[in-house]
Amino acid sequence: MNQSKAKSTLKNYSPVVELRQYTLHPGQRDVLIELFDKEFVESQEEVGMKIIGQFRDLDDSNRFVWLRGFPDMQRRGEALSAFYFGPVWKKHRELANSTMVDSSNALLLRPVHSNSSFSLENERPPYDANDVPKELVVITTYYFDVPVGDEFIKFFEDSLKPELTASGSRILAYFVTEKSENNFPQLPVREGENLFIYFSSFMNEKAYEEHVNILEKSERWQGAIKEVLESSLNGKPEIKKLSPTSRSQLRG
Repeated sequence: MNQSKAKSTLKNYSPVVELRQYTLHPGQRDVLIELFDKEFVESQEEVGMKIIGQFRDLDDSNRFVWLRGFPDMQRRGEALSAFYFGPVWKKHRELANSTMVDSSNALLLRPVHSNSSFSLENERPPYDANDVPKELVVITTYYFDVPVGDEFIKFFEDSLKPELTASGSRILAYFVTEKSENNFPQLPVREGENLFIYFSSFMNEKAYEEHVNILEKSERWQGAIKEVLESSLNGKPEIKKLSPTSRSQLRG
């Protein structure tokens, strides 16, 4: 990594990340996205957060997914208080809340390592951006009965990640559950879960389909890797296919 990229990665590194998935009223997703991209990106960053990305769930037309990061848990509480008790949210909260059925599906995550978080080397598109990116971002969630240990992380890095990469996936970041207590209870988060989540990207939906087909035919994936996953997880992996919004900084 060259010096400029290293500085960019350090600048955008978030040791605490929120993954938020909102269920919206039918027909309201684009209303919320337009409001969010215009009013809630820079205004949150001004009080100490990092808006990582905003997405449409391609398998659920009423779901909006987004990510934001924080330097640490203490500053998370401070930043959320500053924003949600501040003038921008007060001005726009009625419209934002009117689009939502449920906003409680939220997870607190932490990177497995400092170099397993999002690099965000690209610049965020400007206010007037209206092109929908072709790239696809995929979230894969693994559920465990106990906290994720070093053994599974080593398996992911030594076996699973190389196989994913060889089949056309670009691994953007990977995380485990942040176990700290939610220090802004006005916004509930899912607690008591043991998760490993990785984010991957593809040039487009066709590239993702080709990736899936390659894994289905891979002896290693269908054999040793699948065997470890089935013996380690407490259920099937959860997969979300996401399309970045016009102003999403994370896009693949």
